[in-house]
Amino acid sequence: MAATSAEPQVRFVSVFAAGPQGGNPAPIVVDAAGMSDAQMQQVARDYGHESGFVLPAPPDSGCDFEFRFWVPNHEMSMCGHATVGATWLLQQLGRLRRDRITILTKSGRVEARIGQSAGQDLSVEVSQPAGIVEPLPDTPRCIDDILDVLGIGADCLAPFPIQNARTSRIKTLIPLKSVSILDGLKPDFSRMERLCNGIDSTGLYPYAVSDQDNQIIDARQFPSSSGYPEDAATGIAASALSFGLLANRMVEASERQITIRQGRAMKRPSAIKVRFSFDNGAVNGCWLGGEVQPTDCEKIA
Repeated sequence: MAATSAEPQVRFVSVFAAGPQGGNPAPIVVDAAGMSDAQMQQVARDYGHESGFVLPAPPDSGCDFEFRFWVPNHEMSMCGHATVGATWLLQQLGRLRRDRITILTKSGRVEARIGQSAGQDLSVEVSQPAGIVEPLPDTPRCIDDILDVLGIGADCLAPFPIQNARTSRIKTLIPLKSVSILDGLKPDFSRMERLCNGIDSTGLYPYAVSDQDNQIIDARQFPSSSGYPEDAATGIAASALSFGLLANRMVEASERQITIRQGRAMKRPSAIKVRFSFDNGAVNGCWLGGEVQPTDCEKIA
């Protein structure tokens, strides 16, 4: 897409792709200095996807860049796939002087590391802090309302708690008995925002264990108020889920890879790779990454 004096240059990547047409598309502006909030939001509205914007970091921040993120309806404090995609683009464009950078976001500082071995594609991982996993707010009919919006009964739940978890934004983790139940969900999207507001969440993240030995989990993300009904891949939700799995002893407290598969129901197969990070033997956060591909994206407006 050619830039004009009135229009920023928008580049497009698909992040966490796990096959053709997979991953979550992300419009990225790598030279967003001088853009207004309204202009950034308009990019997200024009393309209908979470969008990332790269700006110079404030001089006293100690960071290499500042990233901002918008969905059609509002600004977000952090977006995992747009951070991975923007970092990948900066490297491809020769904008990075080293293989580790520090990024300022509204949710705090994020580290990114870039790897590339002989014959291998470029890889990017970004950091998230240790997750916080909590029970749902003590609200009458809370669980019944969640099940009702998802269109399922309690017999579809796996024997683990429904929890709110976050590394950046709160997601509600809903354990299901099988991947087939997950794939068959037909939520009532008209009630999603009100439900999520009532449980202090930014989205429902139902999941099912696909292969526990190999730490492969399937999930779907239904955001509360982003301006679209479902996400093909959600790094922030996947990192939150990883800490929920750890709290329920469903994965190891190790650097072994956890794979969160998403997007299949949307015909955009995705795979988010999460690994816990450690400090003096204790889990202190995680790294999330996945494949990035250049892609095309058309305006919807």
